[in-house]
Amino acid sequence: MRPGGMKGANVEELLREYLPIIIFAGLAVALGLVFILAAAILAHSSPDAEKNSAYECGFNAFDDARMKFDVRFYLVSILFIIFDLEIAFLFPWAVAFGDVGPVGFWSMMVFLGVLTIGFAYEWKKGALEWE
Repeated sequence: MRPGGMKGANVEELLREYLPIIIFAGLAVALGLVFILAAAILAHSSPDAEKNSAYECGFNAFDDARMKFDVRFYLVSILFIIFDLEIAFLFPWAVAFGDVGPVGFWSMMVFLGVLTIGFAYEWKKGALEWE
C-alpha cells in the first residue's frame, strides 16, 4: 500500500479521467503552432504601401481618432449587446428545457416579453433606421 492509503489511487483515477482533455489541449496547441509556423515559413509576402496602410471603413482616416461620434453608433452597439445577451440566456434555457418546469418556462416568457417590448419601442423610435 502506498503512503497515504487510497489518496494516491484517487489522484491516479482523477488524472486518468482528465487525460483525454489534456491530450486534446496539447494537440490543439501543437496544431495551432504548426499552422502559425507553416504560414510564417511558406506564405508569400509582398508588402507594399497600400497593404500596410491603415484600413478603416474603406477609406483613409481623415480626422482625429478622438472626434465625437454620432449617438446612433452607441445605440446600435447597445442594441447588439442587449440582443446578444438574450441569445446567451436563451441557449442554456433551451438545453435544459425539459427540466425547467412551468416556472422556468413562464419566467423565460416574461424575459422574452420584456425584450420584445423593448425591441418594439426601439423600432417605433426609429433606432434601427440608419439615415
